[in-house]
Amino acid sequence: MYFKFTFCPIILLLWASLSFAQNVNVVIHGAASIAKTDDNFVCVTLDWWPAEKCDYNQCPWGKAGILNLDLRYGALINAIKAFNPLRIKVGGSLQDNVVYKVGEVSSCPNFMKREDGLFGFSQGCLSMERWDQLNRFFNHTGVKLTFGLNALFGRNESQTEKGLWIGDWQPQNTRDFMQYTISKGYKVDSYEFGNQLSGSGMGAKVDAKQYGKDVIVLKNLVKELYAHPETQPKVLGPGRFYEEKWFNTFLEVSGQGIVDGLTHHIYNLGPGDDPNMMNKILDPSYLNQVSQTYKGVSDVVNKFRPQLGAWVSESGGALNGGSKDVSRTFADGFWYLDQMGMASTYDQKVFCRQALIGGNYGLLNATTFVPNPDYYGALLWHRLMGSTVLAVTKESDPNLRVYAHCAKKKPGVSLIFINLSKDRSFNITLSNAKPGDAGKPNYEFVGKQNREEYHLRALTGDIKDDIVCLNDVPMVQTDSEDIPAMDPKLVDASTPISIAAQSIAYVTIRDFEAPACV
Repeated sequence: MYFKFTFCPIILLLWASLSFAQNVNVVIHGAASIAKTDDNFVCVTLDWWPAEKCDYNQCPWGKAGILNLDLRYGALINAIKAFNPLRIKVGGSLQDNVVYKVGEVSSCPNFMKREDGLFGFSQGCLSMERWDQLNRFFNHTGVKLTFGLNALFGRNESQTEKGLWIGDWQPQNTRDFMQYTISKGYKVDSYEFGNQLSGSGMGAKVDAKQYGKDVIVLKNLVKELYAHPETQPKVLGPGRFYEEKWFNTFLEVSGQGIVDGLTHHIYNLGPGDDPNMMNKILDPSYLNQVSQTYKGVSDVVNKFRPQLGAWVSESGGALNGGSKDVSRTFADGFWYLDQMGMASTYDQKVFCRQALIGGNYGLLNATTFVPNPDYYGALLWHRLMGSTVLAVTKESDPNLRVYAHCAKKKPGVSLIFINLSKDRSFNITLSNAKPGDAGKPNYEFVGKQNREEYHLRALTGDIKDDIVCLNDVPMVQTDSEDIPAMDPKLVDASTPISIAAQSIAYVTIRDFEAPACV
């Protein structure tokens, strides 16, 4: 049980004031956007893993899987409602091992440990009774739903190549499932076809040409059953780590207008038991490496032009449930929020965090439903950062990461500052880039309205804390299990923006004139 702090220890403020401060000028290029995200860029997943899923001698999923999650908890309901709305993707490693108990399917087995099964489990089942419960929950909490479909149904594993599944996808179970969903009036924003089946695969793989043919079948099925274009769910795929050759081949086979959104996964921190995890998170050069993946995916999107662009449909940082020592702490926000910032600059439309709940990387504690620090960082992003992405430039320590968007609520711009440095704070002034002439000096921005600032730091100053402070107030749920108020600190516009060592800050400036934000 947490001790309920009502303030953050003042000694940390004194320590922060003694750290070395560096002056930095950040230039915002507000004349034109460099990218656009979806309005519901922040996304989370709900996974199929049963309680028996274990990695690194621990079993952190408990009853957080789709089939056994207790949907009645007020803390869970309030955490989702706070986003108004929250995009949720139902899926994960076992989705290609799930049958839907509808139509000709009469048996509905539970997942059981099986050594020769996909990811070590037998086939599982989604009953329509559970689907009804889930949809009542989604409707009550205002969820925008993406559902991951079983793309292995009807296939057989190759006898000559381990892990390769061959044959045509059989759509009948999916057809029956969609017909039931439509008959109940359940809203599905998009369907993702399969999970991690491309290229080398993980538990299973499908040839790129075969996947391209099968996704055409799915698209035609969706168009047939959802007759009205305005209510027709989008088709997403392939939901896998990016591999250039595989992605290009499947898109060449499927052709334009079939896959509406190109989805891929990011786990750039590696295995969850890596003892070097913290060093990776705090190393700006390491964090930068994944930009090559975003660029590669963007190049494919520019070539084939799917309607919804590219989505990161799953990203948990560390593989296999995340890191028990890092993923649920304040430190993880340095990776998570930096990834969302970077992904948005590469025109990634949606970023789905693995997971809302479950494993070590859940935004909510798997047993208490108490939000972990990353939950609050994600909620602030959703509330403050608009869909229009702006370029920023600076000359300074690479430990200072900066991303800028038009403010979600006009007027103005919103920025996120991430300070990875342990012993250096930053005093930041802003400039407005002169459009059209790189040779002219930038306009120094002098605001007249108070800035709205949201400073996040670890409760005790140790970034391994699992309680975060917002403007020196600990973020803990109220007695009624509501999300606490997340109000800004109003700061005199004539003063520099001060970013403490190993902290994160969102700043909204209402009178910053950016033509792209009008």
